[in-house]
Amino acid sequence: MYDKYKRRINYLRISVTDRCNLRCVYCMPAEGIKLISHNEILSYDEIFEVAKTAVSLGVDKIRITGGEPLVRKDIVELVRMIGTLGLKDFGMTTNGIYLKKYAQALKDAGLHRVNISLDTTDPERYRKITRLGDINQVFEGIEAAKKAGLTPIKINCVIKKSKDEPDAQLVAKFCEENDLQIRYIREMDLETGQFWRVQGGDGGECSICNRLRLTSNGKIRPCLFSDLEYDVRTLGAEKAIRMAVGEKPKNGTVAMKVKFSNIGG
Repeated sequence: MYDKYKRRINYLRISVTDRCNLRCVYCMPAEGIKLISHNEILSYDEIFEVAKTAVSLGVDKIRITGGEPLVRKDIVELVRMIGTLGLKDFGMTTNGIYLKKYAQALKDAGLHRVNISLDTTDPERYRKITRLGDINQVFEGIEAAKKAGLTPIKINCVIKKSKDEPDAQLVAKFCEENDLQIRYIREMDLETGQFWRVQGGDGGECSICNRLRLTSNGKIRPCLFSDLEYDVRTLGAEKAIRMAVGEKPKNGTVAMKVKFSNIGG
């Protein structure tokens, strides 16, 4: 699939839930967010139908996101379903808290690799940033992912402005010592349209953007920084995907209808 700016669209990010077991300060308030009701959330069969349709139209890369995808019940089953589609790249973004429990099962089900969110290696700072997290569980999850072969493991490190910030430097050292790839993601604001290119990745580079996003309640969004969305339940998967590709904007602007916590970044 190509959009009207001749960008090949071959990447689908699938948010399976807006729920999370952390409360990161840059993602949501301490009291949490208003959650999407369960009856609005796509079933695994519905998600698989969208994924299968997307693959038939040229998508060869899928990433499962959240919220935190590992909090959704029977997530390994969805991975197994999507794993049958013959993808070139099949990954998941996770905070790593439950990864020790699920890493081997995810690999056995067909997942290729994981991205893990980690903004510091200092236990007290990690607790302050996430409000709830135990960093030792993340370290154990990383080791479990390495043992299971969910590689290459990429670490998503959120920064304020620079990769030279103390927390980011700690994460960089940890990655170098543990054969992990680091990506620096500067804090963004959907409502003001402030975003920057990911350092160590190609996110945020509008001219080469190749992705669509499926929200947990069934909206195909062609751009993170846009309120354009197409409902797969109303339109059907193929029409929603084709419309999203056809209307994908040249550049991101602002998004007022969603938060990072329910679109999966």
